[in-house]
Formats: sequence, C-alpha cells, structure tokens
Amino acid sequence: MDDLSINALLGILLLLLICSAFFSGSETSMMAINRYRLNSLLRKGNRSARLTNRLLGQVDKLLGSILLGNTLVNVAAAAVTNIIILRLFGQDDLAILLGTLAITFALLVFSEIMPKIIAASYPERIALPASYVLTPLITLFHPVVSIAGGMVKGLLWLLRIKIETDQSKQKMTLEELRGLVLDAEHFLPRKHQKMLLNLVDLERITVNDVMIPRNQIEALNIGADADELRQQIITSHHTLLPVYADTPGNIIGILHMKRVPALLQDATLDMAQLRETLYEPYFIPSDTPLLKQLQHFQERQARLGMVVDEYGELLGLVTLENILEEIVGEFTTQSPTQTGKFLRQDDGSFLLEGSSSLRELNRKLGLHLPLAGAKTLNGLILEHLEDIPEAGTSLKIADYPIEIIQTQDRSVKVARIFPARTNART
Repeated sequence: MDDLSINALLGILLLLLICSAFFSGSETSMMAINRYRLNSLLRKGNRSARLTNRLLGQVDKLLGSILLGNTLVNVAAAAVTNIIILRLFGQDDLAILLGTLAITFALLVFSEIMPKIIAASYPERIALPASYVLTPLITLFHPVVSIAGGMVKGLLWLLRIKIETDQSKQKMTLEELRGLVLDAEHFLPRKHQKMLLNLVDLERITVNDVMIPRNQIEALNIGADADELRQQIITSHHTLLPVYADTPGNIIGILHMKRVPALLQDATLDMAQLRETLYEPYFIPSDTPLLKQLQHFQERQARLGMVVDEYGELLGLVTLENILEEIVGEFTTQSPTQTGKFLRQDDGSFLLEGSSSLRELNRKLGLHLPLAGAKTLNGLILEHLEDIPEAGTSLKIADYPIEIIQTQDRSVKVARIFPARTNART
C-alpha cells in the first residue's frame, strides 16, 4: 500500500464501496424475488432464472457467501480509509475519528440502505444478473462458509432450534393465496381478480350456502294425475326435474328432459315408462364445501344433487350452475331489477322476497349483508329480531334500513331494503 498514491487508494475505496453495495443489494433481491415469476421464467428456459433458482435452493450457502464477501469488503474499506487518513493527517486522533465516522456513514448510506431499497423495488432486475457473480463466489468461499455453517448448525442444535431450509415444503395457506390475488390488483383485470377470489373462497362456502331451498324446488309428484304431470312437464323450464312420491321430501328419481319426447308420444302419459326413465337421485351432505362438490360433480358426471342434513332430511337442491355462478357470476343477462325476487323502486330501494338468498342479494344488488348465520333474507330478519315481525316493522342490519311489507305463515314474505345510510320510510 505504501507505493500507491492517494488517488489510487481513493479508487480502491470507491471500488470496495461498490462491491459492498453489490453484496447488500444481492442479498435483498434474492430474498425478495417473486418465486412465481421466477418459476414462469424457468419454464421458458431462462438461464439467469435457472442459476437464481439453484442459488435459492441452497439459501444457507448463498447467505453465508454474501455475508462473508460483504464483511471482507467492509473491513477492507475501513482499512483503506485508515491508510488514507494516516497519509494525509498522520496520527491525528481527531482525523482518525472523523475518518471512521465518514466511512461508517458512506457504508451505511451508499452500500447498505440505498442498494437494499433499490433491490427491494426491483428484485428481479438485480437478482438475475447477480446470480452470474454469486455462483462462482459460492464455490470460492465454500471452505470458509462450510466451517462457519457447521458451527452455526452446532449452535442451533444445542439451542434445540429447527430450521426448515427447503422452500418447497412450505405450503401456502388459503389466506396467503387470497392475499396474493388481492396484491395482484394492478396486474389483473378486476373481473379476473374477482373470479380468482371467488374460486379461492369455494373452500369456505358449503352447498348449504348456495342451494335452492326445499320450498322453492319445482318437482313432479309421481302420485299425481297423468294429465297434470304431462302439463307440468310440458311447461317446465328446467332440464332436470326431481320426482317425489307421497311427500316432497321423498325424492325417488330425477327426470331428464331429453327423455321427455319419448314419454309424450301418446296422448296419455305412461306412468310405468316415466318411472323407468328416472335417474337415481344423488344426495349431498349440506356441509360439503363447494370446491369438493365441484370435484364430485365432475367425477360423477352429474349436474344436480339433492342436499340433505345429518338426519337425511331433504333441505334443498344444488346444481353445477349454482357453483359456477359463485365463480363467474350470473349466466343470464336478465337485469336483477326485473326479476321476480328483486323489484327496484323509484327511490332506489328494492322490494325483495323474504326467501331470497343473502348471497344472491349481495352478488346481484351489490349489498354487503352478513352471511355468517342465516342464509335467506327472512332468516336474517328473524335472527336479528328474535321474533316474528308484523308488517310495517322497520329495522337496520349492516347499515341497511329494512322495512317489513308483508308477512305470511310466520315468516317475512316481502321486505323493502334501502341503500346504506338512507332513511327508511315507515
């Protein structure tokens, strides 16, 4: 060092600061890089991504090499700074103190904070090129890193601390996956993001949440008059019709409309032939998650199932369309303000049937009614009041004023709901 000029020493010091910044930025970028983006580049055969992925597969060696290199560079920078101070000011204690403070500040700002901020903002741009330098450094530093790593593992063993370094064994929870989709709002169209969120939420929702209630099921009574059955079949808009005997809860089969023409060839419906054409009913426990039920429909090549409780009592039915609508929304183009269950008023309120599904109301009308307990508007109102209300009763649920318009058979038949923060008129 005695033969080097001050300018040469300053150049070496600058180079050491740059190397320190490289190690600091590389460490942050490697830890912050998007693994899903990295996997995408791997599938495309990107060499930089392959090297980076290999480095991330040996995190202990990677971090050990980066920290070793960074430590050596920082110590060398401090030593060079000390030499420069001695050359310029001799054994002046104040100059040595100021020089130490100056190199500490330079390392902190230009070799630690600034490169880490840049690397955290652009991890992919830093990590991929850095992999070409870090790969040979790991080989070069291997002996020292192995010794240090062995000592660290020994200390961790003594402290009874278990460290999982295999990232592939770390599973992502549904909440983490949901958060990932929410964080991708700037990269995904709003509609696609909503579909992905709905798909993730299928694991939380059960068939009981989306089923058509028993009292709303259109079904055929096998014991009814043949002419009455014939008329009901002709006028039905459904592809699949449940068929029951004696009571609506006793489902004996499912009639597919593709078999109807053969049944209606004669003027009189052949009841024996009708029984022979029925499919065996498919029964589903009410607490089955929608995602699992979607898989079951696929495995059984089925489109409709009858929902039963733990005692085998019929609660309703669920179709493949019900589940798909939870993912992509309504299939029909009919405006919700023109359907039988939703009638929009001039003041912005809606007249609703008490049997309306809360999930359907939230989806079609953009409401945010609670879904934790009751499944229908009638159930929500009864749950809130803990009593059978009379017509004219008003209440507020989740900031939505609700007015009871009509009650029938110990239930709310029709109710009016107002937009949030709008006063109901009683």
